[in-house]
Amino acid sequence: MSVKSVDEYIQKHVHWRSELEQFREMILMTGLEEALKGVAPIYMLDGKNLVGMAAFKNHVALWFHQGALLKENTQLLISSNESTKSLRQIRFEKGDRINTDVIRNYVLEAVQKQREGKEIKPERNKEFEIPEELIRVFKNNSTFEKAFKEISFGKQREYCEFIVTAKRETTKQNRIEKITPMILGRKGLYDKYK
Repeated sequence: MSVKSVDEYIQKHVHWRSELEQFREMILMTGLEEALKGVAPIYMLDGKNLVGMAAFKNHVALWFHQGALLKENTQLLISSNESTKSLRQIRFEKGDRINTDVIRNYVLEAVQKQREGKEIKPERNKEFEIPEELIRVFKNNSTFEKAFKEISFGKQREYCEFIVTAKRETTKQNRIEKITPMILGRKGLYDKYK
């Protein structure tokens, strides 16, 4: 069931309701605009995404869309995957102490960077090679190859990088098995995090 408002999003995530409410109250005090984009709350400055929040099974997270630019406050920031250039997150598990004063500093620094016009732009159409392991699968499965060609260039690149970064051949094969239904469903590797 999709949600239609931030209030509904918070109510739907009963396990994380308290944490989400804390984040929301603190972020709104900074003057950012609130919206529901996709499936999660986003906070913007002049229409630009700055911070998002999301609840997962084992953690709740704040996402900083230009988090890689933050220099003063970095101890809690992590990258969610190797291919992410700008996005950073802070994760909290149940029972973790949430210091909203510390988090507010992250948000305020993100606001400052945005006002200064600082931004990491995604690399568009970065060249990549389709791994030999994937080409072999294409030869035996034309439906799979067709589905791969129908997804965006960026999603194709993510899948190829996911395979080539594996060191062992068995890991590469396991990754291909994992991504096959995702590609057939025309989904991106990281769509579940959006």
